[in-house]
Amino acid sequence: MPDHRKGLLYGFGAYLLWGLFPLYWPLLKPAGAVEILAQRMVWSLLLIAVVLVLTRGLGSVRRLVTDRGKAVRLALAAVVVSVNWGIYIWGVNSGQVVETSLGYFINPLLTILLGVLVLKERLTRPQWTAVGIATLAILVLTVDYGRLPWIALSLATSFGCYGFLKKQVSAGAVESLAIETAVLVGPALLTLVVLAEQSRLTFGHAGIGNALLLAGTGVVTAVPLLLFGAAASRLPLTSIGLLQYLAPTLQFLVGVGLRHEPMPLARLLGFVLVWVALVVLTVDALTRRRAAALADSAEAVAA
Repeated sequence: MPDHRKGLLYGFGAYLLWGLFPLYWPLLKPAGAVEILAQRMVWSLLLIAVVLVLTRGLGSVRRLVTDRGKAVRLALAAVVVSVNWGIYIWGVNSGQVVETSLGYFINPLLTILLGVLVLKERLTRPQWTAVGIATLAILVLTVDYGRLPWIALSLATSFGCYGFLKKQVSAGAVESLAIETAVLVGPALLTLVVLAEQSRLTFGHAGIGNALLLAGTGVVTAVPLLLFGAAASRLPLTSIGLLQYLAPTLQFLVGVGLRHEPMPLARLLGFVLVWVALVVLTVDALTRRRAAALADSAEAVAA
């Protein structure tokens, strides 16, 4: 099978699993969001450690740790992603799957703004148009919810910052996740101890099925990342960019179709505006990439 087709399958698998996350977290009840988050950190580290031993990747982790700049950035990324995971788990288990999906729809737009504010990048006219439409969408959704859609904005902002930090490090998905979970495992274990002392720990007290599902948080964290890493090495960024919309689309469908969350007309209008902004953004990216490819081809012919 050609590498490109393999990459598409790996990428589809990764985003499919991420899109179905809202079906998994409610299965962990009566565990609360704090315990689920802590369990996810602990079991993810254990599984990643096994993967690193089997793939002989411990050397890469040591090199990352000894690079102080990269280690600090990954530590910051760990803090940011823990906030992202915690808000997402709480949002799903409190019946707000649709708003969590909104966060990942608007994440590309927040990433663009991050580039403007932090990297002083200049936007194209279509990008400014997309940002303007998305801003209008947020205003419409604020009126509909009667509040800022803070879950969506928090998820988009935290994940955008996480991606920004990871891009600066430029490390493998498994190696970087190993360092991130290692940073978080101490607070996670302390959290579990405190919950146990307060008789609020679910693990081991709600049956073997619940314990296995909590342990499975490591699997559902690591497997999509491994698939994504395999896809990223085989696909151009354009394909990855298009595939990323699969996860929030599935989350949206789960929220509306399976969890029967309300979708009044104003809220639907807000989502439609976000989707229009993403179409503008995607068309602009594809157009600029095609123009760059044609320019490269012309230079090659001239040479």
